[in-house]
Parts: sequence; structure tokens; C-alpha cells
Amino acid sequence: MASEPGKAAHGVRYEPDERPPWPLAAGLALQYSVLAIGGVVLTVAIVLRSAESSAGYLAWGAFGALLVSGVATVLQARRVGRLGSGYVLMMGTSGAFIAVSVAALQQGGPGLLATLIIVSSLFQFLLAGRLAILRRILTPTVAGTVIMLIAVNVMPFLFDFMDNVPEGSAPLAAPVTVMATLVVTLAVMLKFSGPVRLWGPLIGIVAGVAAASFFGLLDGGPVREAMWVGVPLADWPGLGFDFGPAFWAILPAYTFVTLVGAIETIGDAVGIQKVSWRERRATDYRAVQGAVAADGFGNLLSGLFATVPNTTYSSSVSVVEITGIASRRVGVCIGVIFCVLAFLPKVTQVLLVIPDPVLGAYAMVIIAVLFMLGTRIVLQDGMDYRKATVVGFSFWVGVGCQSGQIPTDGLAPFLQQLLSNGMTSGGLTALVLTAFMELTGPRRMRMQTELQVESLPKIHGFLEDFAGRRGLGSGMANRLAHAAEETLLLLIGEAEGGEAAGSGHRRLRLTARTESGGAELEFLAAGGEGNIEDHLAVVGTHAVDAAEEHEFSLRLLRHLATSVQHHKYEDIDVVTVRVDPGGVTA
Repeated sequence: MASEPGKAAHGVRYEPDERPPWPLAAGLALQYSVLAIGGVVLTVAIVLRSAESSAGYLAWGAFGALLVSGVATVLQARRVGRLGSGYVLMMGTSGAFIAVSVAALQQGGPGLLATLIIVSSLFQFLLAGRLAILRRILTPTVAGTVIMLIAVNVMPFLFDFMDNVPEGSAPLAAPVTVMATLVVTLAVMLKFSGPVRLWGPLIGIVAGVAAASFFGLLDGGPVREAMWVGVPLADWPGLGFDFGPAFWAILPAYTFVTLVGAIETIGDAVGIQKVSWRERRATDYRAVQGAVAADGFGNLLSGLFATVPNTTYSSSVSVVEITGIASRRVGVCIGVIFCVLAFLPKVTQVLLVIPDPVLGAYAMVIIAVLFMLGTRIVLQDGMDYRKATVVGFSFWVGVGCQSGQIPTDGLAPFLQQLLSNGMTSGGLTALVLTAFMELTGPRRMRMQTELQVESLPKIHGFLEDFAGRRGLGSGMANRLAHAAEETLLLLIGEAEGGEAAGSGHRRLRLTARTESGGAELEFLAAGGEGNIEDHLAVVGTHAVDAAEEHEFSLRLLRHLATSVQHHKYEDIDVVTVRVDPGGVTA
């Protein structure tokens, strides 16, 4: 990536509101675009080739994906009304939708694909206005399991890609091409860091294409025949909405993936804010909501174009952090470049003629990283035997249904089709088991108030009522009240002594529940505007900073609590206090 002499690459040189010279902005945008265009176009190629779609529809799908990605990237940067984050967030085709999009095309063609995308995109508009809904629907356990099952759905036809070469090709053509792509990609991604690592997949594709051309697998005819400038309007499949049985069977899986994509967008919207300013700022939740809404708008456009849905690219955060240029002007330039490339069919065809073995190897690396993202989400809130049971059982139910090893012959045809998708069967299993734990576990009681000393009587009354309803006794109620008072005073001290002091009033949400004979109190202190549930939703979708042992533990553990965990996330403090009847002796 380009950098100016004398300035550290990790320092922010241009904040979102600042305007770098047009040549610098355009030059950086061109580099960003080259870095991302492979993912935008090749994901479409993988989906449409897997479904054995026509060459004309493939050209249209690539055109639509580039145009939609460009418009959505501009929208993210500029922000129009409630659409957009106001940051440099590149939008591009999402690999998470590969399996469900292939299933849609195979069972109903482009009409079914377009219908599913349009309907599922409506969920993102709903979530953008109320992020807390996402937290209730997709816990980290459910979301992580669904992401892991994406790999189970995708990998079978990726393996077929790796061996798909023309008849008469040399026996070593496919394996050598695959190995060249994998070895170079993995070597770059594992050996290097910083900007070089970001180019790993693209460098691996170049190596794979070189190997494929050596064996005569590269067909340059479509590139020569393609126009320099044009629009493949004749290949647009139209808007034939399809609400048949296949739609209802695939819709749950498509909705799962859409919600998982919203989680990724939330994370990217939070991450880009952390690297875009010179001075540390609290997370702007309106920007997070705008990012999710723009993602939904991009998916709505993808449905109208009958192409694969898009999402924010997490590499946006890495690129801004490396270059130090977070200007919205760069984001606008990236979007414009995508839009221009959409009208250059010859450039697009250069990517579309890449042989299947190269695409299969490239996608294998991307899906492997996606699988590990799922495991990270599952583990982010810790792992106990209950969560391990839910994740393990749900995952293997998904694998069994996807492979046909779990029999569904006795079910109605609709249910057979519904459960044959591993993401649907595994995701529904995780949802049911998680709901069972919530319904049969101890119920939580919660209250919300201001973070101030005057709130103590209200907190004491709440805890006295909690202890009475749970039969904990007066001694336990007193211990809880003292622990809550100590925690409240410490949180007030944190707010007065930290950056949050200038952010206006802070609110406190206190949640209490019984746990193995004792009680657990969760204190969540947040500043700024908006629903505190939405603040907690963002915390719930991303791992917070590591727990710190300081005043909380020194003062509370000594006298009152069995354990204390303090997590700090931008302007949010989350303190979890465990109190047992016997207490802790000094």
C-alpha cells in the first residue's frame, strides 16, 4: 500500500472528515479495488459455475455484483439518511452465501435466488433499527455453529472444482494447479504480515493461473470476444418472484446466513471506528446501525440484479489501519472504481476465465478462515459443558443431514427438503437447545437506572426483591446489596476518572440470576444515546477487551464476592460479580 515518507504506517494521517489530494485518494482506492475485486467476481463465478448456469448469466452476475458493491461502498462512505456508516467499508460479494445460493439456483433458478435475497434483506433493515433483536435471535453459540456449517455445505462442490479440467488434460494438470494456488497463498498468508498478507489470495490466484496455463487449461477466447465497454442486459433473468415449496425450504437457511452477515457487518463497523481516528472515541452506534442498513440495501439491490448478496469486507479495517488513511473520499473513489469496472466486460472476463481448480483452491482457503471465524465466535464468551454439548451436537446433526446419513424418509416432503440443508438443520438444533437452556434455567431479573449514587435505594430494593423471590434469605440479600454498592461506587469512579466523563450521563443496567446456590450480578454501564439493549447487542457480537484485575477484585473479592470479572469495551463497562452464601474470607 502507498505510504508517505516520514509518517508511520500505523498512524492516522487522514481522518474520515479530512480530504486527501484527489491523486492520493484515487491511487489508494485503485489499490484497494484490485485487492477486493477478486473476491467480488470470483465468488459469483463459484456459485454460478457450481449451479451450471449459462455463460451469459455468469457475465450478468459479475456485472451486477460489481455495480452493487460499488453503490453500496459509496453509500457506506457518504451515508445517506440512515443508510451507511460514514466510514471506509468496502462492500463485496459474500462467501457465506455460496452454499445457499447454489441450492437456490439448482432448485429454482435465478428467480428463486432473487426472491430469497430480497425477502431476507428485509431482516437487515429490521435489525438496523433494533440491534438487540439480533442478540436475542442469534447467540454466539448459534451464530458460530451456523458459520462452521457453511464450510460443511460448501466444501463438497469445492472439492469437485479442484478436479474439474477439460477432457484430455494431463493427469497432473489439476493437482499441480491446485497445489500451486494453495502453496503460494498459504505461504504468503502465514509468512508475511501487514499489507503483503492481504495480497496473499490474489498472489496465489496468479500462481495458480500460471500453472494452469502451462497445462493448457486457460481459455482466452471469452476475453478476446468480450466488449471493452458494455452491459449484458440481454442476460438479465428478470424479476420472476418464486414463492413455491423450494422457497420456503431454503428461506430459513438464507435467513440464518443473512443474520450471520449482519453480525460480521456490526463487527466491521465497530472495528473501522477504532482505527479511523487519531484520538480514541466511543463507538458510535448510529454508524453501526447505518452500516447494517446499508448492507441490507446492498442485498436488496443484489436481489433485484439476481446476483450473489454482498457484505462488508473485514479487510477494510486492516487496510485503513496499515495505510492510516480513513478519509471518506477514498471510500467514494473505491465505489466509483467498482462501478466503472462493472461496465468493462473485458476486464471482468479476465477473472471469469480462471480455471475451476484455481477457484476451488482459492475458495478452500477462504472457507477455512470462515470456519475458524465460527469457532472464535463460539468461544468468545467462554465454553462450558452446556455450550460444548449444544455446539457439538448441533454441528454433527447438520453434517448428518447434509450428507444424508441422518434418515428423513418418514417426514413430509417439505420437511425433508428443509432439513437436508445442514445450516438449517444444525442451526435450528442449536436454536432449540439454546432456547431449552434459557427456558429451563434460572430466570433473570433486571432493572435499569442512572449511574449515580442516588440510584442506590432503587438498586437495594431490586436486590431485596430478587433475594426474596429466589428464597436466598436476608443474609444473602445483604451481601448482594453491599457488593452492588461497592461495584456502583467503583463504576462511578471509573466514569469520573476516564474518557467517559465528558460523554454526558451514563446509564446502568443490572441483571441478577441464581447460579448453583449462589447469585450472579451483571452490571452494564454505558454512555451516549440509544437503547442500552442495542449497546449490549454490539458487545454481545464481539469479544470485549480482556478482563482486568484491579480495584474491583482487590476490594470486592476480599470481603464480598467469590469472583469478579471486569470487561471494558470503549465506553461500556461490564462487571460480573459472583456471590456465594458462604462468602469469601480475607
